[in-house]
Amino acid sequence: MEQPSVDELKHWRNVMLLHRFALEEVNTKLKILNEEFQFIHDYNPMEHLKSRVKSLESIGAKLEKKNVDITPENALKYVHDIAGIRITCSFVSDIFRIHEMLAGQSDITIKRVKDYVTNPKPNGYRSLHLLCEVPVFLTNRSEKMTVEIQIRTVAMDFWASLEHKIYYKYQQEAPEELVKELQDAARIITHLDEKMKNLNDQIDKYKNEKEK
Repeated sequence: MEQPSVDELKHWRNVMLLHRFALEEVNTKLKILNEEFQFIHDYNPMEHLKSRVKSLESIGAKLEKKNVDITPENALKYVHDIAGIRITCSFVSDIFRIHEMLAGQSDITIKRVKDYVTNPKPNGYRSLHLLCEVPVFLTNRSEKMTVEIQIRTVAMDFWASLEHKIYYKYQQEAPEELVKELQDAARIITHLDEKMKNLNDQIDKYKNEKEK
């Protein structure tokens, strides 16, 4: 990568700043929705929020994979997950509830949905990926920026975290036997999510009957 000019460095800083602003906008939105839901329903659908802006190194590596020049313009055009938020929740039903809540917001446009919950990846990975567009209001203009939101249960997040660490150790080439073990673990995680949802439904049913 050639040494960028002063103007290009300024452009890169602007790209990173805009994504950080977009991240703050969406984070604030999610916290408001979560608190309101807690107030109305006495229930918290979002267990944890984690956000990040990709490093310049990661952006450059992704552009290289796409075989395009490493420029701020190409970063905006080809890398849609520069700003990312991961939401973990207790139950699979929470994943789709949060999706509905976001889809109902007038200032957020969901541009793309990848449902790896209903249709898991071959390795067993499960999560809901939303590519969202949000306006960022500046002193003299507004910019529409993209933020990727990943929504998964705590169990799915546990599996994904360990899978990532294992593949990092094997430099993306894990033995076939280990791949099968990971797939088996993913099936166990899916069963656990279903089991916990059934238990929660039973508790809710018992609670409602007690209140009658």
